[in-house]
Amino acid sequence: VQLQASGGGLVQGGGSLRLSCTTSGRTFSDYHMAWFRQAPGKERDFVAGIAWGGGTTYYPESVKGRFTISRDNAANTVYLQMNSLKPEDTAVYYCAAGSRWPPIDGIYYWGKGTQVTVSS
Repeated sequence: VQLQASGGGLVQGGGSLRLSCTTSGRTFSDYHMAWFRQAPGKERDFVAGIAWGGGTTYYPESVKGRFTISRDNAANTVYLQMNSLKPEDTAVYYCAAGSRWPPIDGIYYWGKGTQVTVSS
């Protein structure tokens, strides 16, 4: 599975961005999908997960209520809607595919990241 993330950019604090991740290769709907992020000098952190069917999602407390993950299996795409962005959300964001739930670990495939920068 090849994953390609897009939609990052520079946004002011309080603003919104929508990330997209398109996939190709094996059947997209076979996998739980996730978003992770990595800030400079920090470890990669789990941000959001969505089950293969799209009916179940999972978020850490740090983004709950601000971020929404969704997927379109017909379009082989997963999205991350980010609202009320804060400077501490600044990071490179990665999409990922795996078979465990929640998809915090056991990731099979990683996409290249997209940079999100939130100014204060």
